[in-house]
Amino acid sequence: MPRISELKKKLLTEGIVGQYVHGDSTTLGWVTIKAGRKLPAHHHPHEQITLMLEGKMEMQIGDETFLLEPGVVKVIPANTPHSAIAHSDSVLIDVFSPVREDYRE
Repeated sequence: MPRISELKKKLLTEGIVGQYVHGDSTTLGWVTIKAGRKLPAHHHPHEQITLMLEGKMEMQIGDETFLLEPGVVKVIPANTPHSAIAHSDSVLIDVFSPVREDYRE
């Protein structure tokens, strides 16, 4: 079983890097975000669960805005627009279902 540090890094956008492992029905991601970086509004057919581990990030999910701090978890329903901006260097875990085929090596 690989360690997070051994997983290939995927540049999602400048300052946002993900490292992913895939099961039969889910994808787990370890994501690092540099302070001030924005994740543009987007949506996808996957349900997403985000767990904030380190830092502070403001996230918009649909019409609601949330402050994510360590220990905060949010569920993003499939096809729901969402975006974010990191207020500090941040680390989070993302879980997607079904598998993010576009994130495979």
